[in-house]
Amino acid sequence: MKLLLAEDDAILADALSASLAKAGFEVEVAPNGAVAEFLLLRQHFDVGVLDLGLPMVDGLTVLKRVRAAKPALPMLVLTALDGLEHRVAGLNAGADDYLTKPFDFPELEARIRALLRRTRGGPASSAQQLGRLSFDRDARRATIDGTLIDLSPREWMLLDLLLTQRDRVVTKDQIAESWSVERSESGAGSIEVYIHRLRRKLEGSGLAIRTVRGLGYLLEEGDA
Repeated sequence: MKLLLAEDDAILADALSASLAKAGFEVEVAPNGAVAEFLLLRQHFDVGVLDLGLPMVDGLTVLKRVRAAKPALPMLVLTALDGLEHRVAGLNAGADDYLTKPFDFPELEARIRALLRRTRGGPASSAQQLGRLSFDRDARRATIDGTLIDLSPREWMLLDLLLTQRDRVVTKDQIAESWSVERSESGAGSIEVYIHRLRRKLEGSGLAIRTVRGLGYLLEEGDA
């Protein structure tokens, strides 16, 4: 398996390159964003590991350009920035997975191999179909009868949580936790606003979000 490692920290790049080679990968190292973009667009790689804090061309820009040209290439993002807005920005730019520094090499290897397994399984393996809704977590696409639903980051995470907990009530505390905020920060009113917005966007999908009074919300088949 051929892997592109884009990392400007020479010591870390050498250590990761050596460990990945021992794990059976053929590794090409890019020390900056310009080289990473050039290699990823012009050579074949089975997977890319991209640090966001790259010099010359930042990692998010590289990620967006590569994703536009090679939508099926698995990309794992590394970053020292662990705030929610940074995770959301990386995922919205096209990252398939996200790992915050510092990390242990076994976790990096496991995440890379998980990405490769999903790729070998084909595009359909990551898509979930419920009613007329198709939800592809890897591609970060949600469609109703093939029409793309425009979801904000919080709406996306809310729908993801409801689908993951399908047939189980999702509490407001769980929703706040999925947003990586305290319940007091999200506010009951804020959650209700996003539930209302998501309900409207799911119209015609054959799905409904039911309010379970005093408990939370339940995603079920059948239009409200």
